[in-house]
Amino acid sequence: MSTHSQPESRPLNLALLTVSDSRGEDQDTSGQYLEDRILEAGHRLVARRILPDDVYLVRALMSEWIAAPDVHAIIITGGTGFHERDSTPEAVMPLLDKTIDGFGEEFRRLSQTEIGSSTVQSRAFGGLANHTAIFCLPGSTGACRTGWEGILADQLNSVCKPCNFSALLLRKPERQVQRLQQRIGTKAER
Repeated sequence: MSTHSQPESRPLNLALLTVSDSRGEDQDTSGQYLEDRILEAGHRLVARRILPDDVYLVRALMSEWIAAPDVHAIIITGGTGFHERDSTPEAVMPLLDKTIDGFGEEFRRLSQTEIGSSTVQSRAFGGLANHTAIFCLPGSTGACRTGWEGILADQLNSVCKPCNFSALLLRKPERQVQRLQQRIGTKAER
């Protein structure tokens, strides 16, 4: 009989953004789906917002969340298509230190069985910035389900083997935020 115990899952602090020009809280089924899955998985939802599809608004909020010491990962739903207003990749990619190329590749592979060749129109992607993982999904609830169930549930789970993002995300340094606050001040000082 083995005396080894199973490692306990370590919760992460997640922020959730819906990018949409037309959805409010009551219509945000994708954001609600993701919030429910995040909480069911034992993680903490530290922020949830809905913003219009505007490069500078999205970039400003992402910069704030990336710098925040208590945000380990960000999930964005919406703005990843080819409509002229879809601008999530353009807003977020300049902020990344590294891309997670396999995230978009795996998302499109999984989506192919559900939506066929239309998956080539998905600009889903992932990346890392300041020890913060950022995962950008299409705006449909089905796409969010595919991304969560097929990739994110495991990759944000600290006991998933052979590897996951948790160990890296839980090492997020606080010094950059302290330096930033020294330079620009806190909200109360501005």
